[in-house]
Order: sequence, then C-alpha cells, then structure tokens
Amino acid sequence: MTYSNPRAYLAACAVAASAFLLASCTSGSGEGEAASAPPSTSVPSESRTANASSEKKFTEQAQAALAAVRSGKMVETGVERVADGIHTEPTLSEGKTYRLNVVCFGSGSAQLTFVPASVGTETKVPCDQSVVQQRVQQRITMHRSIHIDVDGAKGSTGMIAWQIEAI
Repeated sequence: MTYSNPRAYLAACAVAASAFLLASCTSGSGEGEAASAPPSTSVPSESRTANASSEKKFTEQAQAALAAVRSGKMVETGVERVADGIHTEPTLSEGKTYRLNVVCFGSGSAQLTFVPASVGTETKVPCDQSVVQQRVQQRITMHRSIHIDVDGAKGSTGMIAWQIEAI
C-alpha cells in the first residue's frame, strides 16, 4: 500500500501501532500467565476501603490520645501514615523549651530522631497507643532549624500523630 500524502501514512502507522499495542496487552489464552506476570501493585477496592476505614479510626484515636496530654501552647501538629513517617522542620524560638508528643496506633514501631542531635533524644516509638514525650530545646547554635523525623520500622503499619507545644 502506498500513500502520496505523508500525513495519511503517519496516521495509518499510528493506528496500526495502537492496534498492535492494544492486542498485545489484551490477547492471550490465559494459561500460564499468572505464574509469569509480575505481582500487581493495585489494591482491591475492598482492601482500600478497609485500609481507609482503619486509617480514619487510628487517626481519630491518635488525635484523642494527644489531646488528653496537651498542656502547653500548640505550635505544630499532624498525623501521617507510619509508612510515610513524620518529617518536619518546626519554627521554634531559641532558648525556649518545647514538648514533642508522639503516638502511634497500629503495629510495629518507629524511630524518632533529631537534627541536630543535641535538640532531643533518639527514641523508639512503639505502635501500641502509648504517648511518647520528648523535651525539645532550640539552643543557640549554628543550626538555625531543627529537623524532626519519625520513620516507621520495616513492616510497621498504622498512623502516627504528633504535636509540639511550648511549655
């Protein structure tokens, strides 16, 4: 088949390529495909709904646990999935003392760290619903900012909530 118009030729090639790709993605007898196919990364709808429901429940419980221990002026607060962790750089005044409260609802644990390390103590945060409290003080140093990380241990699941308050 010959084409005198280059655009018509390109259009025909595009249609043929699309048809080929569509056929290669959807054809097959189905036999032996499951064993050779890579594992699916999609989550079934029921699992997503259950995960969203448990995340919502854990979030509400974690926020309630932090509200119960709050005693100072709120500076910063948040909730994250354990898998995502907490990574924050709060603006804290030099020479003032703060309290960081962290609670994890779920399973496993997480590790709390500070940069610079002199600002707070590295601590394990179990996902057992207990509130971990850490005194934080922004000292006059060459570090102008504080970085707080709470990283979930491998296989840990659930929600982590935190609040920083001036005391």
